[in-house]
Amino acid sequence: MSFVAEFNALPWSPLLDRAQQATLRDAEASLGKAGLSLADFAHLISPCAGELLEVLGRRSQALTRQRFGKVVRFFAPLYLSNECINNCKYCGFSRDNAILRVTLSLDEVLREARALKGQGFRSLLLVSGEHPKFVSDEYLADCVRVLHREFPSISLEVGPMETEEYRPICNAGAEGLVVYQETYDRAVYGEMHTSGPKRNFDWRLETPERAYAAGFRRLGIGALFGLSDWRREALGVAAHADYLLRHCWRAQLTISLPRLRPNAGEFEPLTQMTDRELVQLVCAFRIMFPDVGLVLSTRESAQLRDGLIPLGITLLSAGSHTEPGGYTGAGREKIHRTERGRIVNLAANSSEWAQFHGRDRHATGQFEISDSRSAEEVAALVRRLGYEPVWKDWDAALSAG
Repeated sequence: MSFVAEFNALPWSPLLDRAQQATLRDAEASLGKAGLSLADFAHLISPCAGELLEVLGRRSQALTRQRFGKVVRFFAPLYLSNECINNCKYCGFSRDNAILRVTLSLDEVLREARALKGQGFRSLLLVSGEHPKFVSDEYLADCVRVLHREFPSISLEVGPMETEEYRPICNAGAEGLVVYQETYDRAVYGEMHTSGPKRNFDWRLETPERAYAAGFRRLGIGALFGLSDWRREALGVAAHADYLLRHCWRAQLTISLPRLRPNAGEFEPLTQMTDRELVQLVCAFRIMFPDVGLVLSTRESAQLRDGLIPLGITLLSAGSHTEPGGYTGAGREKIHRTERGRIVNLAANSSEWAQFHGRDRHATGQFEISDSRSAEEVAALVRRLGYEPVWKDWDAALSAG
């Protein structure tokens, strides 16, 4: 049975009731248990459990230090392309957005990667829009093959594929696959994805299982908070994580907690999640899943990221760019503009190009980041907090043969 079947069979109404109506006694009882159920997790993310935030924080911090020590793993996103055939209302790369797009060549990808290597990074997350014409499985395998010679840890956040399409990419050296369901609310999912292959909710939901079957040793999931009620989304992520830990147990699992940020489409969040609620959710996930990596990107402010590190965050991005060529300007001369998925040819001296002349011209990013500190600055902060920044946590040689 795939997770889709288990997801459809979940007792959603009782779980949502617990997440909204749990008493302080319910939350305290769940907090005192050694192994938590989804119902217990619902108690920990309830409004009443917010009153126990200090207690949740202490438990979360203790579990994190016990399981992970005082280390934080660093990674960097490397955007390969912002071409996309999907229309997603909340995404800057959405097909119908009139933005500047580019797909990097292999040489340009390597140029970007080496700039990140110069900052200390040895773990890369390759990101792209979903467009098979520009970002084929062959292109991705070639990118991984070129980069794997210098980077021991390469993960992908790209359009979902079949298991057999993943295998060559995995064999080329990729170890991880990250896929956000975006929202676990089927109705909202249908409203947000108006055209393109991403409209298929079930196909996306089963992606981690196909990636695992292909041989990926790291799996990453998450919801994009701001599309549906955050507690409903959290329950979806928790149920998904629980399933993957049972059925894909040879892989390491990570959970990301991204909140919507401003982007080219000017989409406004449909729901809100406060900083305090995000802190509560980080603690609840750590208590529910002591051995799962928790990821926090530069979507969040420097102050909030700094405060969350001791409470359970084990993976951080830093100094990030969300546009192809963002680290070195690679691909600048190939940038083109699209409108409703079609390339628009503009005269060299047109007013529409004027603002993009010379070195200032760059492709459009997926979203605006909040923490703009350099990797060096974030690493220094991590050290001041008494933690060790880890740029490389394993080598392929350890699992060879």
